[in-house]
Amino acid sequence: MKPGTRDAANLHDMLEAAREAYDLACSTQADTFLRDRVLQRALERMLELVGASARRVTVKFQASHPEIEWRGIIGQRNILAHEYGRIKHALLFQTAKENVPGLISALEKILEDK
Repeated sequence: MKPGTRDAANLHDMLEAAREAYDLACSTQADTFLRDRVLQRALERMLELVGASARRVTVKFQASHPEIEWRGIIGQRNILAHEYGRIKHALLFQTAKENVPGLISALEKILEDK
């Protein structure tokens, strides 16, 4: 993958949104987050952007990087974008704190190797 490719641009977008989501989750207590609709919407949007960018990564590239949970990330984006009533904010917050750091590490490694 050359640095200027579409996949690289989408990976950078994923990484930026993932970092923002993690920063928000780490700077907020869970109880505060669960009472603050603005923070909830902000985290929803950040994770939606991660998924939207993941969806634009080519299938070939996705297949070559199984360390990224592409299907789960894209599926979460679809729920965030289309099924507002199904969003469980406690799980979203937990995802940002527990799963996003691994995604950030994987994306950084992919991008530095390219």
